[in-house]
Amino acid sequence: MKITLVTVGKIKEKYLKDAVAEYSKRLNRYCKLEIVEVADEKTLDGASEAVENQIRQKEGERISKYLREDAYVIALAIDGEMLSSEKFSEKIGRLGISGVSHIIFVIGGSIGLDKELLKRADCRLSFSRMTFPHQLMRVILLEQIYRGYRILSNEPYHK
Repeated sequence: MKITLVTVGKIKEKYLKDAVAEYSKRLNRYCKLEIVEVADEKTLDGASEAVENQIRQKEGERISKYLREDAYVIALAIDGEMLSSEKFSEKIGRLGISGVSHIIFVIGGSIGLDKELLKRADCRLSFSRMTFPHQLMRVILLEQIYRGYRILSNEPYHK
């Protein structure tokens, strides 16, 4: 299985870079992992809804260049479906069994994802109704993908 994360913005903090590197290394055993970073747009505090929509659209266009028609696209969105780690693991397993060989996870920027991109997604996934920094979300997602593969492989992993 190939797993691609398409994310808006770069990670600047060393501790987050280290965490991403650690989970990337761990995942090499289970899947082929690719992380794609697209440029983010500056968002001024107090920007109007119209300006925010333009920003989401520009970032969405950059993301869309990496979405393949033959891949299953999962967009992280606050209004998405919430799954337990076990159900998330089952979803990854079911996709593989059904012939999906490539899953693309999309993490938007600080103001979220473009509505057209959300329509394109095969699934919307939410980790919480809370808002997390998109850089931290990358680490959380990688950890859950790793946990999911450990569960699928009947290997121990802390609860």
